[in-house]
Amino acid sequence: MEITASLVKELRERTGAGMMECKKALTESNGDINAAAEALRKSGAAKADKKADRVAAEGRVAIAQGTGSAVLVEVNSETDFVANDVNFKAFVDAVAAAALAAGAADVEALKTAKLASGETVEEARATAIQKLGENIQVRRLAWAKSAGTVGAYVHTNGKIGVLVEMTGGSAELANGLAMHIAAMNPPYNKPADVPADFVAKEKEIELAKMSEKDKAKPAEILEKIISGKINKIVSEVTLYGQEYVLDGDKRTVEAVAKAAGADVTGFQRLVVGEGIEKVVEDYAAEVAKAMQV
Repeated sequence: MEITASLVKELRERTGAGMMECKKALTESNGDINAAAEALRKSGAAKADKKADRVAAEGRVAIAQGTGSAVLVEVNSETDFVANDVNFKAFVDAVAAAALAAGAADVEALKTAKLASGETVEEARATAIQKLGENIQVRRLAWAKSAGTVGAYVHTNGKIGVLVEMTGGSAELANGLAMHIAAMNPPYNKPADVPADFVAKEKEIELAKMSEKDKAKPAEILEKIISGKINKIVSEVTLYGQEYVLDGDKRTVEAVAKAAGADVTGFQRLVVGEGIEKVVEDYAAEVAKAMQV
């Protein structure tokens, strides 16, 4: 059977594979487009397996939000170039939507969730690898569920995403607090959430920094000095203790929340690639080595 340009074009549009790959698949299947498409999908899965060990530390986060709940997903690529590709962005958004629709509890459950296209997330991932030529991994997801208000924010670069659970207040405040958390990265929500061993360690450090003259002061005065320093540190590492970045009066988040009749019960913050050891390629050295062979 003659392999026409229109047949190659149709297969390429269906599979997203390269022009030459489509032509080869059609030739090998004697022009049977369905068999060629299946062969390309199998080839894509094989390529996905080969790329699976390559470090994917770039990528994007996306949020899908429903009534009283929202899910935040992180999908990784090898390069920022692919992370900014429109096809990759569409895939990440589709994964988030699938997670919300399926109520996926973890990444393993998410792999079998269906996209709007009818493909599973795992099938669509293999297709994306074939189309974009990089290792792509659905790495993490986080949920926010509240009988009150759920706030959500993804930074403009797509690298930081935040979900906030809140009772009382307004959606505007919840979303504003999500933006604050993206910017200020508080490790804890409220002072009560700060671990006792963290506080003990900070007390030890502050005491070691004091002069012998200050250490010789009466115990009650010394305790007040140390407590003041610890309270300042706790304020810096808690959402409630930080100065709210969107408040012109420079009030703390706690003061703003109380004034609005709100209570933040929890939050989730994901940053693309955090915790992944990135491999820095020295391309000049690689080329020089190749030239010596």
